[in-house]
Amino acid sequence: MQKGKVSVNTENIFPIIKKFLYTDNEIFLRELISNATDASNKLKMLSVRGEVKGDLDELKISVNIDEEKNILTISDNGIGMTAEEIDKYINQIAFSGAEDFVEKFKDTKEDANIIGHFGLGFYSSFMVADKVEIDSLSYVEGAEPAKWTCEGSTDFKITKGKRKTHGTDIILHINDDTKEYAQKWKIQELLNKYCKFLPIPIEFDEKIVNEVAPIWKKNPSELKDEDYIDFYSKLYPMSEPPLFWIHLNVDYPFNLTGVLYFPKIKKEIDPNRNKIQLYSNQVYVTDNVEDIVPEYLMLLHGVIDSPDIPLNVSRSSLQADGAVKKITGHISKKVADKLAELHKADFEDYKAKWHNISIFVKYGMLSDDKFYDRAKGICLLQNTEKEYSSIEEYIAKIETNQTDKEGNKIGLYTNDVDKQHSFVEAAKAKGYDVLLLDEVIDNHFISNLEQKNDKFQLKRVDADTAGKLIDKDEKAESVLSEDDVTKLKEAFEGAVDKEKYTVVSEVMSPDESFITITRSEWERRMSEMGGMGGMQMFGQMPEKYSVSVNTNHPLAAKVIKAKGDKQSNLLSHAIDLAKLSQNLLTGKELSEFVKKQMASL
Repeated sequence: MQKGKVSVNTENIFPIIKKFLYTDNEIFLRELISNATDASNKLKMLSVRGEVKGDLDELKISVNIDEEKNILTISDNGIGMTAEEIDKYINQIAFSGAEDFVEKFKDTKEDANIIGHFGLGFYSSFMVADKVEIDSLSYVEGAEPAKWTCEGSTDFKITKGKRKTHGTDIILHINDDTKEYAQKWKIQELLNKYCKFLPIPIEFDEKIVNEVAPIWKKNPSELKDEDYIDFYSKLYPMSEPPLFWIHLNVDYPFNLTGVLYFPKIKKEIDPNRNKIQLYSNQVYVTDNVEDIVPEYLMLLHGVIDSPDIPLNVSRSSLQADGAVKKITGHISKKVADKLAELHKADFEDYKAKWHNISIFVKYGMLSDDKFYDRAKGICLLQNTEKEYSSIEEYIAKIETNQTDKEGNKIGLYTNDVDKQHSFVEAAKAKGYDVLLLDEVIDNHFISNLEQKNDKFQLKRVDADTAGKLIDKDEKAESVLSEDDVTKLKEAFEGAVDKEKYTVVSEVMSPDESFITITRSEWERRMSEMGGMGGMQMFGQMPEKYSVSVNTNHPLAAKVIKAKGDKQSNLLSHAIDLAKLSQNLLTGKELSEFVKKQMASL
């Protein structure tokens, strides 16, 4: 029998492991089964090379529980270890990075995944166990079984083991504080979370619980649409089928496999975006991939698997890591390429899907200049007639009729056709094309389009009267004298709140509205963007509106001629109707308006 102390040149590592990862102690099972998988794969590799005598039994990992004794056992029939190898790999190598680990991470809350990458994976078992035993027999002919025992201190002992066949048993005596890990339901939960796609069969409760050849490890040419949809339903059982998907398969200059799905995205951006699962050699790592996948790609679902993503560094280092940046860039390019492929292959089908993917595409264009350049030709703009154009096609389309006196091409849009119906119709009556931009991200997207396209502006249809939305420097003649125009303007100024409303007189067609209340594009846009967060100073701006009076409307002369209460009633009624069309008539004003209308019946 050999006795000794674990080689560690720092304070007792066991309390640090327990405290540091207390809330993440469940990862111990992932680490132990990953080790068993490695042992199995190593034996398989040696067999292929002819270094193992005889035929291999079917490689398998078994997980067993003795609920009465609170004992959890993880067994494999892999490569196994001799007593000397246990001493080397468990007592010495496992702690080669322990001192650096303690120094770098004992005062932080870094991702729990670093533990395995410091050689501490096996020792994570002490987060849930007071005593851990290793019973192992090496595959080497003539080897003797060896047993290692440790009770959570730096003391250990190695004695003769009991195994009859090559492989390793890890026996955990679960402590009183974590008894749930000696319960079948809890272990089943962890196997489903961390191990369901490992490449070696895992047996638990007399059944195999994992899929050894997940879809992302297969060649796309071997798969049908049904295979991808079936896999999606396994990942997200309650979700609608995806729109389409991308199969990632890269082996140079980095290793990356996976399948990313485009879900049906709602108008609003889903706050629960942790839908991409990260694996390393089929071992589940995390669904928090924000430092690996660009923000806008977080709307996608699926799996990425890469052993080249470093998990043993801080988040700031991860963000600066060259390999991670290359992986991120590749994923972004593959997504853009897939969209371009769909756009080219079947434009009608692409249009049908656009409603579900538009937020994603716009989000990406806002977030990443390279993605903007790749996606600008496949980003669709839809008008109120349900006609679709690319950005470039739309700008060319409006150039003739919607260019102002300064040479700016003015795009008009509505974010609510029903509420802005009168403004939409007024614009269309002048032959203008009106876009529908009604998504939560569109305020920011509109500004982005203006920045990216020279001499191109966008205005909401209710930002001004139809005649002034696109200033072509066209002069119309007023039927009123200058004196009457002044009287009319002064009459309205006396009927509105001057702090909130500015009255302007305009010469328009007699068929256009008598009174139009508008808010400038810039002021409204800044206010709405501020309401979305990040621009609070704009969100708190006082609302100011312009009251445009059409001096050529038949009612203009009627107001001028009216006197006293009659004029006041005409002014009040005209203003109330204009406010009503802009949803500005609320509260007491709305109640009074309704009373007046009822009284006039």
